[in-house]
Amino acid sequence: MSKQREKLFTDFPPVTTQEWMDVVTKDLKGADFQKRLVWKTNEGFHVNPFYRAEDVEGKPALENLPGVFPYVRGTKKENVWYVRQNIDVNDFAEANRKATALIGKGVTALGFYLPDEGLTAENIATLLNGIAPDKVELNFNTCISNTRKLARLVVAYVSAQKLDVMQCFGSIEHDPFRKILKLGVDEPDWLEQAVEMVQITAPLPRYKALSVTGELLNNAGAYGYQELGYSLSYGNQLLSKLIEKGVDPSLAAKKIKFNLGVGSNYFMEIAKFRAARWLWAEIVDAYRPPCPHDCDNKAPDGTCRCAAKMNIHAITSRFNQSLYDPYVNLLRTQTEAMSATIGAVDSLTVRPFDEAFETPTAFAERIAVNQQLLLKEESHFDKVTDPASGSYYIETLTNSLAEQAWKLFMVTEEEGFYAALKAGTPQDAIHTSADARFNAVSNRKEILLGTNQYPNANEMMAERITELADDQCGCGADGAKTALKPLSTRRLADPFNALRLATERSGKTPKVFMLTIGNLAMRLARSQFSGNFFACAGYELIDNLGFKTVAEGVQAAREKKADVVVLCSSDDEYVTYAPEAYDLLRDGSELFVVAGAPACMDDLKAHGIEHFIHVRSNVLETLNMFNDRLL
Repeated sequence: MSKQREKLFTDFPPVTTQEWMDVVTKDLKGADFQKRLVWKTNEGFHVNPFYRAEDVEGKPALENLPGVFPYVRGTKKENVWYVRQNIDVNDFAEANRKATALIGKGVTALGFYLPDEGLTAENIATLLNGIAPDKVELNFNTCISNTRKLARLVVAYVSAQKLDVMQCFGSIEHDPFRKILKLGVDEPDWLEQAVEMVQITAPLPRYKALSVTGELLNNAGAYGYQELGYSLSYGNQLLSKLIEKGVDPSLAAKKIKFNLGVGSNYFMEIAKFRAARWLWAEIVDAYRPPCPHDCDNKAPDGTCRCAAKMNIHAITSRFNQSLYDPYVNLLRTQTEAMSATIGAVDSLTVRPFDEAFETPTAFAERIAVNQQLLLKEESHFDKVTDPASGSYYIETLTNSLAEQAWKLFMVTEEEGFYAALKAGTPQDAIHTSADARFNAVSNRKEILLGTNQYPNANEMMAERITELADDQCGCGADGAKTALKPLSTRRLADPFNALRLATERSGKTPKVFMLTIGNLAMRLARSQFSGNFFACAGYELIDNLGFKTVAEGVQAAREKKADVVVLCSSDDEYVTYAPEAYDLLRDGSELFVVAGAPACMDDLKAHGIEHFIHVRSNVLETLNMFNDRLL
């Protein structure tokens, strides 16, 4: 069969890149190739509309195999990952019941968020009763001031089970810089605490002790190269300082875990995880960690290649979750989960779709688990390792993203990640990126389905919002003086959520009347555009099939008691229709809006027409202005 395929392809002459470009240039009919077809990414590089084999020649992944250094294609030969669900522990016995139920429903990793009080051997035994540490990945998180105490309890419990510790996987998540990133509070003793965490957890070789929380950067609005570059610098800060303190390089590297966010930029996120493993492997390899075992995964000089394996726990993004039309969050998290699993992460948490406005319900948590199980049991994502390999596009993205992240890593390394955090350099850079993204959403250059594009104007959410748990440290630092810069916790949809909630809570729903007239195609297109525009504020929309005269349309608008009248027609017809409609409405309370940006706009403004909406409008600013006038 393979020979038949080869013979088939020989019947087709090879096509050069120049020949492809000639065809593309012809089809563009004089339009600029760079402006029309080249994507200028936020990551700092350009993406072409097509790639060929010559674009990926010499790339490291092409000669790499899954499970082989530098792990571009994964740290394992098979694409298995832990399905993780997190549990907020208030009652240890109740948390145990929930955990055992989750295991029965397909969960293979548990994340326990433990309270400051009640960290005793008895409570840990209650929490883990009936849960086999060698069958389920166990992860523990508590206030950073108590993680060392927690680590001792967990190590003692697992060791007492008389199991093969090499089959026990998990983590006690100690994030040395969490206080800075979340609260703006310094932790000067972070290194001593990190060394102690490594020493405490040494009896459990497969348990991670130090967490690089890149998902905090992701949730603050960082672009992919920033999350990756700063996370690598974060990890290297820990690794280098632990080695300076006398910790064995291999042990230090194996105790570090990366928690990375995963956003909706589907192919870019796949590339991010591939690039992350590659760059971290190179960083660890530079320290030449000795291999303490007689194994087959070491370099000729005895360097431990297992230590260079990056352990990645992926968490779907919080940043792009929306309040309105929350079921769209399911679509976002599903594509994010696909990116993470195709990118061969070690474990994955899918956020419940209702997390933005309430403590997740049992239904939402169950759906979040099922989203991963669908990928495993029905889509068979775990049956193919690195399916992206060889894709000219994704291989190019991997290399381009790695290059940008490495540049940022090198710049940050000049002062060190800890010093950079104290100076606020990463925080400022990420805030700048977040501001750019908020502006893009305001202008609909970045789309949040159901929020700034195609919203459900009739949806009400104000009464569904509940008081959410405050995700603070709980170590007494909450009230401490903020000397450093914390990361933002705003969601991308928050400004639009505030806009909709203001309308909903005002007790008045403005009515927007579409005065459609003239050219059929243009009036329909502009009516749809305008309806979509004003629905973002939750206004009531009144559409029409069309009017024969402007006067007829104005009369109908007043009969409907419209607050806003939107003229929808063609640019040429606005010359006469717009002044006529404006004059008829001048003595009323209605706001008059022209849908579009016609060439005669200046003349219409001179006539007194103030409001125009079009594709270049800042949707958020415009709608806030209408809210100020109407509510």
